[in-house]
Amino acid sequence: MLLLSLATIFTLVVLLGSGVWIAFALIGTAWVALQFFSPFDPGPILASDFWGASYGWDLTALPMFIWMGEILFRSGLADNMFRGLSPWLNRLPGRLLHTNIIGSGMFAAVCGSSAATCATVGKMTLPELERRGYDSNMAIGTLASASTLGLLIPPSIVLIVYGVVTEQSITRLFMAGIGPGLMILAMFMTYLVLWALLKGNRNGLTGADESGMSFVEKLRNTWSLVPILLLIGGIIVSIYGGLASPTEAAAVGVVLSMVIAHFNGHFNRDIFTSSLFAAVRTACMIAFIIAGASFLTSAMGFTQVPMQLARTIGEMGLSPTMLLVALTVLLLIMGCFLDGISLILLVTAIIMPVVSAAGFDLIWFGIYLVIVVEMSQITPPVGFNLFVIQGLTGKDIVTITKATLPFFLLMLLAIAFMHLFPEIALYLPQAMNR
Repeated sequence: MLLLSLATIFTLVVLLGSGVWIAFALIGTAWVALQFFSPFDPGPILASDFWGASYGWDLTALPMFIWMGEILFRSGLADNMFRGLSPWLNRLPGRLLHTNIIGSGMFAAVCGSSAATCATVGKMTLPELERRGYDSNMAIGTLASASTLGLLIPPSIVLIVYGVVTEQSITRLFMAGIGPGLMILAMFMTYLVLWALLKGNRNGLTGADESGMSFVEKLRNTWSLVPILLLIGGIIVSIYGGLASPTEAAAVGVVLSMVIAHFNGHFNRDIFTSSLFAAVRTACMIAFIIAGASFLTSAMGFTQVPMQLARTIGEMGLSPTMLLVALTVLLLIMGCFLDGISLILLVTAIIMPVVSAAGFDLIWFGIYLVIVVEMSQITPPVGFNLFVIQGLTGKDIVTITKATLPFFLLMLLAIAFMHLFPEIALYLPQAMNR
C-alpha cells in the first residue's frame, strides 16, 4: 500500500510537472496504478469511466452556465455589474474583490456546481479586476475558494447524494447548509477586509478609489445592476418555483442573458459565435478533466488504498474530537485523488457506523463532510477548482495554490467553529420540527 501510494503521487507529480494536459496526467496516473498494482486491465475500465462521465444529465448544466458567463462577459454586462457595485463597495476595504465572494455565493445558490460557479463568475470578474489594477493572487484566491460553496449552499447535488445514502431528510440537509455557508462567506469577506487594511491598500493592490461621485450618480450606476439581478432572479424563480430543474434553468439563464444583452445594445452575431465557441472550449476542458478524475477514482477503488486508510481510522477507538481530526486529515488526503461524490459514497459505506457510535448528528456530519469536500476542491494535486482557474488564467498550479491557501485554512477554522457550536448547522433543521 505504501509503495502504491508513493508511486501514484510520484507519477501524478511528474506528469503535471512535465506540462501535459491535466486530464492526461490523471489518466496516466490511474493507468500506472491499475497496470502495475492490480490484476485488472486498465483499457475496459478507462472506456467505461469515460462513457459514464460523458452522458450524465447533470453535466449538461455546466456548458449552459459557462455559455451564460461568456455572453455576460462579452456583452458588457459584467462591466455593468462592477459599475453598479463599485460606488457601494468602494468604502469597504478590499473594494471590488468582494464581488468574487458575493457573486460566487449568489451564483452557487443558483447552479449548485463548484466548477460552473468558478468558470462563470471567473469569466466575468477576473478580466475586470485585472484591468482595474487589483492584486491577481487575491482575485484568484477569493474566486477559487468562494466558488466551492456551490457544494454547500442549496441546491447541492452532493447533499442530495449524502441524504439518499444515509437516509436523511434532504430538505433538512439543505436548511443545515445555509448557516455554515453564510458563515464561511462572512469569514472570507472578513479576511479580505483585514488583508486590505494591513497590506492591500498600502501597496496599491486594491484598485483605484472610485468614491468621488454624488448620491444621484451612485443610484444611476446602481441601475446597471438591474439586468444582472433580473437574470439571477429568473434562474432562482425557475428552480425554487418548480418550473425547471437546474439544467433547464441553465438554459433559461442563457436565453435571458441573450435578451438582456440585446436590450443592453451589446449583442450581435459575432458575440453569439465567439461566446458559443469559448463556452465549448471551456466546457470540453472541464468535461475531459471530469472523465480523467473518474478514471483515477475507479483506479483508487480497485487498488483499495482509500478503503484501507478508512478502515484503519475506524479501528483506532478515538474520542469524538480526535476522531474528527483524524477523519479531516484522512478525507483531505483522499480528496486529493477522489471526486466529491465518490469520497462521500466511500465514507458513508465504511465510516458511518463509527460516526454514529461516536455520537455525531448525521445532519451535522453531512455538512461537515461537504465542507471537507469543498476544501479538496482547492487542494493539490487534484483540486478541481485549481484546474478551472488554471484554464481561465494560464497561471501555474503552485501560484494558484498559494493564492487559495489562506481560504483553505479559514475552512478548517469553520469546521472548528461548527464542532464547538453545532447549532450553526443544526438550528434551522431543528426549527423546522417546532
